[in-house]
Amino acid sequence: MMTQAFYTGLSGIKSTQTSIDVTSDNIANVNTVGYREYSVEFSSLFEDMVTASNDSGIINSSIGFGSQVQGTSMSQAQGTLAITERSSDLAILGDGWFGVSGEEVMYTRAGDFTFDVNSSLVTTGGANVLGTMGKNITDGVLTSTLTEIPLGSVKAQEPLTFPTTLEYPVQPTSNVSFYANLGDKGVTTKIGSSAIDAQNKINNLEVEFTKSAVQVTPGSQWDVIATTKSLDGETIYDTQSGVLSFDDSGALISSTLGTIDNNGATVNIDFGSGYTGIMATSGEPTSGSSRSDGTSAGDLVGYDVNTYGDVIATFDNGMQSSVGKIAVYHFQNDQGLNRAGASSYTQSPDSGEPLFFQDANGKNIIGTEIANYRLENSNVKMEVALTELIIYQRSFDSSSKIITTADEMLKKAIDMGA
Repeated sequence: MMTQAFYTGLSGIKSTQTSIDVTSDNIANVNTVGYREYSVEFSSLFEDMVTASNDSGIINSSIGFGSQVQGTSMSQAQGTLAITERSSDLAILGDGWFGVSGEEVMYTRAGDFTFDVNSSLVTTGGANVLGTMGKNITDGVLTSTLTEIPLGSVKAQEPLTFPTTLEYPVQPTSNVSFYANLGDKGVTTKIGSSAIDAQNKINNLEVEFTKSAVQVTPGSQWDVIATTKSLDGETIYDTQSGVLSFDDSGALISSTLGTIDNNGATVNIDFGSGYTGIMATSGEPTSGSSRSDGTSAGDLVGYDVNTYGDVIATFDNGMQSSVGKIAVYHFQNDQGLNRAGASSYTQSPDSGEPLFFQDANGKNIIGTEIANYRLENSNVKMEVALTELIIYQRSFDSSSKIITTADEMLKKAIDMGA
């Protein structure tokens, strides 16, 4: 039995030493972004049955042979959030893992990402962040403006790499709406509007309203002349004329002026109907206004990441478009992931294959919230870790004392036998 005490003490030292190692690692990584705390789980070693008899019968009991480390478990608690100055710093609020490229895909909660000199979204170690590309860029030109990128399949995720130079193409003006009350005094009114042509030039579209010399009652008629010209007025691209007809209350009934050429781009002129655009009600005329569509070409200012995980390209013409989406992976058993670094993991048979959550329509979604300008700190609680370290230290001392005591008893037994 004294020999058994040796083994019991040794098992206690071994298991407690492992606990100290794990806790020390937690404390050392208290400032590591995305680090997940680990705790030790113990189990008792096999037991030896002892049989004793007394007047009342047989009593069965057992003596254990010490303890062992059954395994370590990962804490899934949310770490505290730190505020940063980069939109590419991301924190997952809830379940999920970012994916980064390597010899095999690595999964991490550390979202301290940045855009490198090649405009690739990478980790601080230079590994590419995985996600879905928008496929709306061709030869350095944005082909379509997207508000959000749909997440592709798990197997289709790829490094998020974008061009360092990107152009937002010009979208010529195709429609201009005018608003004004011409009144009933016959005062000539002019209203101007900007109009972008296909060559990315901003031109002037001017309309002039003059009450017709011949009036047909009831109601009134106004002659309108529209002109497109360069801003300096030196080049006239087109001139069109027509007639606006109003009823006796001043509501617009019809217009014979439809479109005008703007240096090769056709522009629809919209005067509205009724009282929604141009009207000619009684009283003094009001100053007119206009509204036009179209967008000037723009050059890339930079890339940012929003709270939906979309990579947003911003241009100097004020326009934005999503060009990629960061993937967030999920697992059936996060505890089964193999640890590959301070805050990196790989899949294993125990964790199962990575998967994406889906909405009611079967569309892949991130399935969690993402905070930009935030980083998730280690979820280690220093005060708890230090307390556990003290407990394990005392347990280690106690196991050492068991061995010392057993050794002294064994020496005494030997001396008595001598």
